[in-house]
Amino acid sequence: MARKKNVTFNDIAQYTHFSKTTISRYFNNPDSLTPENQQIISDALDKLNYKENKVAKILANGQTEFVGVLIPSLSMNYYSEMLNQILASYEKYGYKFLVFAGNGHDETEHRYIQELMSYKIEGLIVLSHTLSSRELSDLQIPVVAIEREDQFVSSVNTDNYLGAYEATSLLIHNHCDVLIHLNSPTKENIPAYRRLAGFQDACVKAGVPHKVIIRDFGLSYQEAAAPLQEIFDNIEQKYAGQKKGIFLSNDDHANILLNLLIRKYHTLPDDYELIGFDGAPISEQAIYPISTVGQQIDQIADEAVSLLVSQMQERKKRHPVPLAEPVHKTVPPLLIRRQTTT
Repeated sequence: MARKKNVTFNDIAQYTHFSKTTISRYFNNPDSLTPENQQIISDALDKLNYKENKVAKILANGQTEFVGVLIPSLSMNYYSEMLNQILASYEKYGYKFLVFAGNGHDETEHRYIQELMSYKIEGLIVLSHTLSSRELSDLQIPVVAIEREDQFVSSVNTDNYLGAYEATSLLIHNHCDVLIHLNSPTKENIPAYRRLAGFQDACVKAGVPHKVIIRDFGLSYQEAAAPLQEIFDNIEQKYAGQKKGIFLSNDDHANILLNLLIRKYHTLPDDYELIGFDGAPISEQAIYPISTVGQQIDQIADEAVSLLVSQMQERKKRHPVPLAEPVHKTVPPLLIRRQTTT
């Protein structure tokens, strides 16, 4: 069987009676053609069964349609689900993604950024905290941050204060004798720092005894298990006989603590209530579905990609108008009540 000939710009030009320059404009700058001529060429592509040569297009106009994604880790459910939602946006926006997990290593992430830039990415989505927004803004491509320091780049974040305040208020409403918040060391310019403020303000307003425990839990189950076991043992000893409301900074840690309780008591004791933060799949899949502050991960991912695409498309215009200053969007959280709170 004879091999089918690839359709070229010359073939399309002959079929439509347009010049090859006009055909090239259709692919690289369609707005320069009238809607009628765009439709004629589009119909011709269907008739000729044209298959676009992506490599040729990249060489011709330098536009790769690649977006870089830099995340801290795939071990934690929040990051893996956020990445899943970002990748799913291909169906809506048509951009492909090159993904690196930096694991918090400065030298590694600088190398990954260089690698991404060598692939001529058109934009970058960053969840990792290692590189400053000043460094990211110097890359001279559109950058959107998610839940990290964002002074010099656009961002999409959760209202962390509101989420923490609502979670803490639920524990107070459920008559917990003492409230405990577990979190990692977090700088004040990181959005998640507001979870600590929301917790403390709710406790102070209600006059409820409370304690904040700050520990480095790392980025994986293996790193978090030992410090959470130690904290659990101390809580058991110090607050015996009291109803304990524990608000954890993410669902992975809430699930680890839940497992520690079940291993010891073979159930979730009545004197414990747990609330996580993220709304990651693990919160719903746990042996006792975990109450959590849902970050609406799908909406955050879509807002981030949409914001990035608008900036990338602007750069392709004949007279682009760059952003005068970074755009910061906030997505409201949803308090999700499940079996770990009464």
